[in-house]
Formats: sequence, C-alpha cells, structure tokens
Amino acid sequence: MRAIKIIVSILFVIIIGMFFIAKRISKGIGDSLENGIKGIYEISKTMDSTDGTKIDSEKEVSIQVLHSQKTFLKGVYDKIICSDDGCEGVYIGPEFIEGSDIAHQFSNVMSKKVGDKLKELYKLREYSKVDFSKIKMSTKGMGSGNVVYELNIPFKKVKEKCDAYTSFDHVGGWDHKPALSTRKEELNNVLMEGQTLDISELKTTPEGLQEYWIQWKNKVTQSDCK
Repeated sequence: MRAIKIIVSILFVIIIGMFFIAKRISKGIGDSLENGIKGIYEISKTMDSTDGTKIDSEKEVSIQVLHSQKTFLKGVYDKIICSDDGCEGVYIGPEFIEGSDIAHQFSNVMSKKVGDKLKELYKLREYSKVDFSKIKMSTKGMGSGNVVYELNIPFKKVKEKCDAYTSFDHVGGWDHKPALSTRKEELNNVLMEGQTLDISELKTTPEGLQEYWIQWKNKVTQSDCK
C-alpha cells in the first residue's frame, strides 16, 4: 500500500511538472510569433515611403517571412514566390494594425519582389516586363477585420533588352481613388531622361481595393537604354 502511495505521488509530481513545462513552451512560442509579426510590421512601414527612390533602392531589402515563410498568429500568413514567369503571393491577417493599413502594405512587399526579379532576369538576358492585362487581385474578407489578399503578377518576355522593364511600383488604397498624379510626380526623379512610366489600367476588387501598377526602366540596371 505504501509503495502504491509513493508511485501515485511521483506520477502526480511528473504530471504537474509537465503541465508547467508545456505552459512555458506555449508562452515562448506565442511571444516569438508576436515579436515576429511586429518585425514584419516594422519592415513594411519602412517600405511605405512616398519617396520613389527609396522604394526602388538598389540596396537589398530583407523581408523576413517567419518560420520558412509560413507564419500563423491569429490567422496571419504571408508568402511570396517568384519565378521566371512572375510573382504570386498571399497575405492573410488583420486589415489594420495600430491604425496602419498593414494588409495593403503587402502591395509594397510584392512590388519590391517583382522589381528584384525583373532586375535578376535582365542581368541573365531573360528580358521581361509585367503583363498588366493578366494581373490578378483578390481581397476576400475585407471589412471583417481580417482579409485574404492574393496577388498574381505575371511576366512576359520581350526580344529587345530596351523593351524590358526592371523597376516596379504601385499606388492604391481601400475604397478611394488612388493618388496617381502624386505618385507620378514622386517617381519623376527615378526616370532616365526621355523615359516615361508604363502604368496599368485601374485594377479593382469587389471588396474595394483599387490599384494602379507601374513599371519603368531602372536608370542603373538599364543605363545603356538612354
């Protein structure tokens, strides 16, 4: 009988210990994910500049996508994949964080990725540009507090290197007409002399996202196309 009591006491201590260990592990994972999301948010804010030269900087900008590009925290998920055929990605999560339009800032991240890929292809002599007519945007769940924002930015090949584009940007917002004239003025200083911006038609989603997508010849990468 005494032996049984000892065994029961030991098992009770083990169970209590496992409970507290599990609780600490769970808290640690939650804290890591929360800090990670804040990191993505801070990076996105730095990319939300209206300074065109900053948005299209030749310096490499590291966009950390947590846990091998798969991050879950209250429904948050962020992933972009680029290939020779284009870039596609999805953002799932809050529309706003601390009053900032975090969902729409996914367009900034995508623009940077597209510009980087176009430059990469140009240097490989795989001359390309964005096919505006085939861009796909989806914003399911907008207005619910959480949104599934899907973007597909396809490329098309061109024969001549100076028909390619190597910089990419956007201007848009939720439920209001994009400030296209302002963005064009901001981007004037990144254009080579004699060059113009190639601007898409207004792209919209049923939930109210409105975007103009913009591409041009990067004056560093395509300096021989003056």
